[in-house]
Amino acid sequence: MSATSDKYTQTVKAGGRECGIVPITDDPRAASLPYSLKILLENLLRFEDGRTVRAGDIEALLDWDPQAEPTQEIAFRPARVLLQDFTGVPAVVDLAAMRDAMVALGGDPEKINPLQPAELVIDHSVQVDSYGNVNAVNLNAELEYSRNRERYSFLKWGQQAFATFKVVPPDTGIVHQVNLEFLARTVFMEEGPDGSCRAYPDTLVGTDSHTTMINGLGVLGWGVGGIEAEAAMLGQPISMLIPQVVGFRLTGKLSEGATATDLVLVIVEILRKHGVVGKFVEFFGSGLADLPLADRATIANMAPEYGATCGIFPIDGETLEYLRLTGRDEAQIDLVEVYARAQGLWREDDAPDARYTDVLELDLSSVEPSLAGPRRPQDRLRLSEAGVRVSTMIDTLLKERASALSEPVEAERFEAEGGHTAVGVEQQAQDMPRRTRVSMGGQEFSLDHGDIVIAAITSCTNTSNPSVMLAAGLVARKARERGLKVKPWVKTSLAPGSKVVTEYLEQSGLLTDLEAMGFHVVGYGCTTCIGNSGPLPESISQAVLKDDLIVSSVLSGNRNFEGRIHSEVRMNFLASPPLVVAYALAGTMTKDLLNDPIGEDSMGQPVYLKDIWPSNAEIQAVVTSSVTAKSFKSSYEDVYRGEDRWMRLTSPEGDRFDWKDDSTYVRNPPYFDGMTMTPAPLTEIKGARVLALLGDSVTTDHISPAGAIRPDSPAGRYLASKGVKPVDFNSYGSRRGNHEVMMRGTFANVRLRNLLAPGTEGGVTVHLPDGEAMSIYDAAMRYKEEGTPLVVIAGQEYGTGSSRDWAAKGTLLLGVKAVIVESYERIHRSNLIGMGVLPLQFLPGDNAASLGLTGREVFAIEGLDEGRASQVNVRATREDGSELEFQARVRIDTPQEIDYFRHGGILPYVLRQLAA
Repeated sequence: MSATSDKYTQTVKAGGRECGIVPITDDPRAASLPYSLKILLENLLRFEDGRTVRAGDIEALLDWDPQAEPTQEIAFRPARVLLQDFTGVPAVVDLAAMRDAMVALGGDPEKINPLQPAELVIDHSVQVDSYGNVNAVNLNAELEYSRNRERYSFLKWGQQAFATFKVVPPDTGIVHQVNLEFLARTVFMEEGPDGSCRAYPDTLVGTDSHTTMINGLGVLGWGVGGIEAEAAMLGQPISMLIPQVVGFRLTGKLSEGATATDLVLVIVEILRKHGVVGKFVEFFGSGLADLPLADRATIANMAPEYGATCGIFPIDGETLEYLRLTGRDEAQIDLVEVYARAQGLWREDDAPDARYTDVLELDLSSVEPSLAGPRRPQDRLRLSEAGVRVSTMIDTLLKERASALSEPVEAERFEAEGGHTAVGVEQQAQDMPRRTRVSMGGQEFSLDHGDIVIAAITSCTNTSNPSVMLAAGLVARKARERGLKVKPWVKTSLAPGSKVVTEYLEQSGLLTDLEAMGFHVVGYGCTTCIGNSGPLPESISQAVLKDDLIVSSVLSGNRNFEGRIHSEVRMNFLASPPLVVAYALAGTMTKDLLNDPIGEDSMGQPVYLKDIWPSNAEIQAVVTSSVTAKSFKSSYEDVYRGEDRWMRLTSPEGDRFDWKDDSTYVRNPPYFDGMTMTPAPLTEIKGARVLALLGDSVTTDHISPAGAIRPDSPAGRYLASKGVKPVDFNSYGSRRGNHEVMMRGTFANVRLRNLLAPGTEGGVTVHLPDGEAMSIYDAAMRYKEEGTPLVVIAGQEYGTGSSRDWAAKGTLLLGVKAVIVESYERIHRSNLIGMGVLPLQFLPGDNAASLGLTGREVFAIEGLDEGRASQVNVRATREDGSELEFQARVRIDTPQEIDYFRHGGILPYVLRQLAA
């Protein structure tokens, strides 16, 4: 979707032909704008129509004040939309449902069709069931197809039903790595109606928060919820405020032994402390000259972890070299350079700095080996202190556990099991089980707190980076040469982000060394990073559960939230791929890897990390000899064709989907039931009860988990009632096309702590006023029968993490009308509006505790004024009949969002517009 030809008033010659461009250098005010805002400026100029994009919007961007709070709404139209299957299946479900709803409204269903390229990569469904053997990748793929055949068939239907919608089949790679290595254009070239050539920047939104990875290639893009992406596919602009832009100057060069993973963990820590939620971050400075593009992509990938909308790098010579390495056409590469230079988007070493809201700085040479954990990516641990810090964390957790056992009810159980509550908490903690004997596969060993039960080289964050992947292979080779072995209790896995990785690991001979350490390829997808770790060995699982061991995982991923990696693993640590291998050899997170032996060689001599850690020169030599353009070209030449399993898969045909009432994967959602052309007027919320009272850093994983479905959960009981056996439950992520499963899974994370039900974990609440404890789903359904609206109350950073639209969809379907928190992460706030749920924010200084809210009050929310109010009055009636009133800020931030909210969400709004 481009603009009219009269906007292309300048031409450039590239790739043997002349292309029209919409110039952004005509106005001198553009010269000092940050790189990212120049791309937004081009977008506004190209789509200026006097309605969605007005001349005043362009003037506001040209006159951008870096220090001003964002107030100017603009309409951004991305060039394409990127999806993955966990978020893509519900997106296609919604589009299919919208076609049916369009017919019901008397409209043309063909109007529900993507107007620009929409590409979906199936990567979130493969699980690590089999590991540690050469056939693991094939066995896991077979299980993946058997579990997800219905979903995949549905996506094949979507590919034939919707124009410009393409599907990259399973077992190809991770969406963001495939985007970086193949899909991204950097600069779009399209044919005009008159046969002329037009060029404009490659921009996108994606249904995954780590869409930001592509910013490393100079492409502006970020994650949105599936509902917002669907609207973008249907021609709706992305409503946004012109953001503040934080400049991050990089100087120097990474020291010997430091990796891109270490660098990004430092950056996450710095930016989280500074505060960049809702802002763009732009990297610049002399350090970029020696920063490989793969390292830039690693930093851009983790923008959600440091809280920014995106973290972007400009186009320069390194960009072109990467495009060349990955097999892009020379004419395309020429276009990227010519276009970037003509538009002032090319990085020059001696160019003056752009204007920024704030400027931070990091000397790359100061970066040291690090990891992050045990619950948040911003909680960085220097490798030099990690062992001691983790041991201290475990001691603290054991003391907390002992303290809980001193509570009256728990004390009875503790004494019944032989404990003595009369002794102090310190003594109780020491008396708790420390080591558990385990017998597995003919081996006997002890399992202790802090031991590592999962070690995974996973996630596009790192598997897209040849230097850290080959470094992992070199660590494995040196360990193998010294006779070291991975500890038997560690579940090891290697999940490359694309088949290119396997090819260069094979080319270098390092794949054999990784396999000798147990790191066999288990599949091409997100696996452990998304929680698809698969089951622990039965004997390990029993030992962990029997003595409630605090065991660990270590993964080369980007997220380590509670309950995300595995429900039985309480501590999760992010680390570089070579460190993952090293920790698998050590077997525990409590060891000081820099000073303690990592193991003993075949002669019984101690081996230290320094003995098996490769030098930068060694790594670079292997990268140079093994990573070639030929590998990328061969891996992607038939990317949409897929392997035989995909080709044999049958799928329905036709423009409208034939829903099956007995399906447990794909169901017609209820969002458009009874919809009319005119939205109902908004009313005040009265008589509302609190469904959940939550603390800080509640993630979208807490709200809508992606991992395993427990048999005793509401979702598990629903599936069992449909004849599905527990072995076939699959994951919440794979069931996102079925609202019945997903609403039962909302707030069902096993680590969710609801203060309305103190002392519990998981999706537990109390129904009020009777106080009966039950699952959050069961309580919500009872409230629905009673006609009682619901609210959710929480603390800071509510909705951090994945761009999970089901965290908002499930909230709506449970009957929640409003959410009141101290602060929101960007995407979840947008998703709540997109589903018609009112996002409210406590005023500065207020929170549930300071106001004395217990969650047992009855709430009324007054003065919304059809969504136009900036603040509302919240009245809470306590159990004794007394009242508390406070003001809350309405977080509907733009006029376009007011329209969405008034219509009950984005999709009803878009449907009414198209039907009219």
